[in-house]
Amino acid sequence: MATHSVSGAADFDFLHRSWRVSHQRLAARLQGSTDWVRFGGTMTAKPILGGCGNFDENVIEVPQGTYQACTVRLFNPEQGRWSIYWIDGRDPKLDQPVHGTFSDGVGTFFGEDTFEGRPIRIRFLWSQVKANSARWEQAFCVDAGATWETNWVMEFTRV
Repeated sequence: MATHSVSGAADFDFLHRSWRVSHQRLAARLQGSTDWVRFGGTMTAKPILGGCGNFDENVIEVPQGTYQACTVRLFNPEQGRWSIYWIDGRDPKLDQPVHGTFSDGVGTFFGEDTFEGRPIRIRFLWSQVKANSARWEQAFCVDAGATWETNWVMEFTRV
């Protein structure tokens, strides 16, 4: 059992254990697309580092074929914020992290990255967190935060 001495370190405790995941992803990102591709998957998360982090493993069933991915989330008690790292099994490397916190039940995380060779700002939102469900969204921005395109949504249901 993890012990948390710093506010925020337990923010992702809801995510531990196993989930079914319903994915929706834009067919084409940053191209004005309104066509969504739907697919399934699973995710299992567990605490690491005495509770100041967690790790999850994903099976993602895109129409082109199933692949695996994982996430490492680390809480920095001095900064009071989380850093989230994604690893896609099709190109195994740590992606650029997003950083942020939870406030009023919503986790908001921002980072810098590239998409198809162009610099983007990226945002993750965790919301609608309940005992047996949660929602995650990813959005990209190319205009310094003025507009955001939500391009991937995951709805989690506890197994």
